[in-house]
Amino acid sequence: MISRGWGRPNPLTSGFMRFAGMILCAAALGGCATIRNEPINVPWADAVSVEAGRGIPTSGDDLLIGLAFSGGGTRAAAFSYGVLSQLDRTEAGPTRQNVSLLDRVDYISGVSGGAITAAYFGLKGRDALSDFRERFLLRDAEESLRTPFTPVSIIRAYEGGVNDAQQFPRWLDDNLFRGATFRELNSAHRPRVLINASDVYNRTPFVFNDTTFKAICSDLNSYPIASAVAASAAIPVVFAPIVLTSYGARCQATIPQWITAARSNGAAPPLLKELASAIARYRDGSVPYIKLLDGGLVDNYGLSGFTIARLSAETPYGPLTAQQAVKIRRVLFLVVDAGRGPSGEWAQSVEGPTALEIVRAAADTAIDSSARSSFTAFDQTMNEWREALVQWRCSLPLTDRQNYGVAARTDCHDLKFFVGRINFEQLGAQRAVELNSIPTRFRLSQQEVEKLIAAGQDALQRNAMFHAFLSSINGKVLTTVSSVIR
Repeated sequence: MISRGWGRPNPLTSGFMRFAGMILCAAALGGCATIRNEPINVPWADAVSVEAGRGIPTSGDDLLIGLAFSGGGTRAAAFSYGVLSQLDRTEAGPTRQNVSLLDRVDYISGVSGGAITAAYFGLKGRDALSDFRERFLLRDAEESLRTPFTPVSIIRAYEGGVNDAQQFPRWLDDNLFRGATFRELNSAHRPRVLINASDVYNRTPFVFNDTTFKAICSDLNSYPIASAVAASAAIPVVFAPIVLTSYGARCQATIPQWITAARSNGAAPPLLKELASAIARYRDGSVPYIKLLDGGLVDNYGLSGFTIARLSAETPYGPLTAQQAVKIRRVLFLVVDAGRGPSGEWAQSVEGPTALEIVRAAADTAIDSSARSSFTAFDQTMNEWREALVQWRCSLPLTDRQNYGVAARTDCHDLKFFVGRINFEQLGAQRAVELNSIPTRFRLSQQEVEKLIAAGQDALQRNAMFHAFLSSINGKVLTTVSSVIR
């Protein structure tokens, strides 16, 4: 998510002459400002097919719980950490005493600052709650970055980014991930984690998962988690893009039927159609290098991965397996939205905005619009998925239901989805204003971090959708919430 706190230019006290001098110096120093963004992903020798949306995990019971953490620097990371810690204090129903709801999380997605929390929790599980605050939230993650307005920074920004594609991944590795790759992140006992970036050439989401890496015939398991998270948080101009090599033109992996169908179907959902076109470009060699920036540019909620997995599924129950689909009774998806709020003071006077403020405001507008669109598309997809699941379950012959381990008297209609957002506004107007004033950067004070953690805990406690879900799994009367998908 684009930060409003980084790179604010100092006042040009010497006017035009000083600015012109800086430009001349920048031109002279241009040769010293080379941006290093070499791809580090490697080919996958065993790529034989590209499959979408396979292997969405469940915890083995009748619940499916998914979380999506928005962008917003350390502000988003701390707010989402507060939500996780509150989940850990919540038991999963009367038949599972002393079992934390945190242990039932099956799916977690993240963008930018939210991706850092998601990836660390996915890697370490409950242990992440014990040290994430000290290892990241209270640290200055900007300490290794170039942010001053200098001649070298100007020319580096012009060449693609003030900070190269190695600085932030190195810091994340040294302080959090310690060389871990997706091989560790994809362990079966952990929730499935999706880290989201933006392919700025194709203007589509780029999800670090098996589907996408098989499409470019590259090995996801060997790719560093720190580099994926850095791609998700790569603010344009502040960072150079993270670059991947597409090996698609060199391998024999077959393209799935849904990609061909989506490209030729004029009525296909736009998100699916655009992604199918992007994958086709990876595979035919027309896009040999994929340039990745901040995931918030196209989907600040990080919902595209699951939306695409469902839209591309070739069965009524996909991306679940049939065995999972017949047992699921309650589905909870919560978007943890760290918010943005209006930026700048230029609306208070006739003067302004400046050129820099216009650029920031335009970026904020685009990100907010894409976030609303992604949530609307996700909500609609979940509605349609529930209807398809119920229809499929109720049409199953008795013998098939028994083969799946479902009792003959099980109500096939007993399936409820709960889709909602957790945000600052749920804490009251005054507190929301205070929280929105915290900058979306990767360096906050301890007081600001503590406020955000407490806000995440309180916002989950007050969330009506979450209470409706808890009431449902506890066997109580379902709370009346208009956006519960029935």
